[in-house]
Amino acid sequence: MSELKEGDKAPAFTAAGSDGKTYSLKDLAGQTVVLYFYPRDNTPGCTVEACEFRDSFAEFRKAGAVILGVSTDSLKSHAGFIEKQKLNFVLLADTDKKIQEAYGVWAKKKFMGREYMGTLRTTFVIGPDGRLKKIFREVKPKGHAAEVLAAVG
Repeated sequence: MSELKEGDKAPAFTAAGSDGKTYSLKDLAGQTVVLYFYPRDNTPGCTVEACEFRDSFAEFRKAGAVILGVSTDSLKSHAGFIEKQKLNFVLLADTDKKIQEAYGVWAKKKFMGREYMGTLRTTFVIGPDGRLKKIFREVKPKGHAAEVLAAVG
């Protein structure tokens, strides 16, 4: 599969959300969606990133954007992460990695000389027309929410 590019149609998805609802791209049509992929609940970088989105939530809402975080963690793990960090947006459980594979973010990674499969920290801004408006690859968690907000704005 070729890498997604800005302007491409966003891949469809359906997943269970941390609020007990099921989310699909089709149901979010007409809205701007910030779909951010992160490796793991309760890890340092992921916590920084999630807390920045939490702290900017009102500004994203004012800009008309919906924030959805996606990881391979379970809904139970998400519930603990949300409670601990007081997150105010939905996390999707992609335990079968289907969304991550569709967006090309489940890939081979290297850490301390060891190769393994994992999530590439990536954010997609999906426009109301269902197309990829902006893609942020190799995301650095600190300051990321502000750069995404600027792209949404």
